[in-house]
Amino acid sequence: MNDQPPRRKNGRPAKPHRRPKKDPVRILAFEALRAVDERDAYANLVLPPLLRKAREKDGFDHRDAALATELVYGTLRRQGTYDAVLAACVDRPLREVDPPVLDVLSLGVHQLLGTRIPPHAAVSATVELARCVLGDGRAKFVNAVLRKVTAHDLDGWLERVAPPYDDDPEEHLAVVHSHPRWIVSALWDALGGGRAGIEDLLEADNERPEVTLVARPGRIGVTELLAALGEDHALPGRWSPHAVRLTEGGEPGAIDAVREGRAGVQDEGSQLVALALAAAPVDGPDARWLDGCAGPGGKAALLGALAAEEGAALLAAERQPHRARLVGRALAGNPGPYQVVTADGTRPPWREGTFDRVLVDVPCTGLGALRRRPEARWRRRPEDVAGFGPLQRDLLREALRAVRVGGVVGYATCSPHPAETRAVVDDVLKRQGVEAEWIDARPLMPGVPALGDGPDVQLWPHLHGTDAMYLALLRRTA
Repeated sequence: MNDQPPRRKNGRPAKPHRRPKKDPVRILAFEALRAVDERDAYANLVLPPLLRKAREKDGFDHRDAALATELVYGTLRRQGTYDAVLAACVDRPLREVDPPVLDVLSLGVHQLLGTRIPPHAAVSATVELARCVLGDGRAKFVNAVLRKVTAHDLDGWLERVAPPYDDDPEEHLAVVHSHPRWIVSALWDALGGGRAGIEDLLEADNERPEVTLVARPGRIGVTELLAALGEDHALPGRWSPHAVRLTEGGEPGAIDAVREGRAGVQDEGSQLVALALAAAPVDGPDARWLDGCAGPGGKAALLGALAAEEGAALLAAERQPHRARLVGRALAGNPGPYQVVTADGTRPPWREGTFDRVLVDVPCTGLGALRRRPEARWRRRPEDVAGFGPLQRDLLREALRAVRVGGVVGYATCSPHPAETRAVVDDVLKRQGVEAEWIDARPLMPGVPALGDGPDVQLWPHLHGTDAMYLALLRRTA
């Protein structure tokens, strides 16, 4: 019987196999990234249920949830920059690296270049994660690559992987600020030029947005909501009289007022759109309002409450049945009359001239919400812009038919791309059919600065702290 420990070929004793240390925070972050990659899921939908499960199973506390959230969102926001760094450290094209390995590497690079985690701890923790989810063989590859990454900090790497600004401004900004080049170009066009503006916008896209709540009129006031949250945890909104900003992230769905539907999670830009439409002057009666693209229901809930204050009724229409159910849930308990229908706004069941006010918040590329959905920037393609165009024009055209003469239509979209905003409105107004005139939307957002030359309004993350919402207001004239 041989009691000697196993030996390597060189005669030295072999190290006993050590099981990898399981880190629930990093394993959760990896699982979230895999869901985003494999299922085209959105992190803001995937992460909350994973965190709830981790709290119950692994005893996650607030710090654990905050770190997991930072690892997921930070990695997704900086994916373009980190890919450029990894491409310089890997001896083959990144497309040949297995996606799960690339996700682990990206998590490691974010810890090294985008957080205050000490380099040795970042490498060690990422290698242990690789051992858990990839196996020992590929963990060695992860270790070798990340040790190359530790050679420089973020600024040092950007000097090496980003082309000089003077040689190629768009590519420089794309690498430094982690946006696809075509999006950099489109946003620059929308801003009208100037380096400072585009860099401020791209930087804002990479910042973690505040969680903003809306206190739904007739159900809860801002003062009451602030008192319930506590002055250490919330502040009034900047622009909307119904907005409350959470000073800490947390889980807004756990707040009593949100759970009960008296308040909701809603960016101030979306609130301003609904408020502007509700405040626009109409000629004649003001009793019937329509939200023609109501899903998932945030704007419909606020519009319904505002309509109730004016003694008006809201019809909320949504083409997809599951989203129509979300609208019904958001409107449940509304203080005034409302109805939710499943209907296609391009082939509506209502008669022409039925409504006094109409909102169409049309489907779009979502380039205005890249702070909240950072993965969207890597999924969208330039051809997507053209793909949404016909639908956006059809929805606006039908909205102008749905409103009566003297009534108001609001065309809104969460994209600043010129082809999805002013170009759509101009094109519809030029064609034969319903006649309409512009309404200056700027006075209907009192106190909000930097609203441009009008008559339409483009909000910006770097100027207003909101999503990049666009709003055009039109009055039907004939």
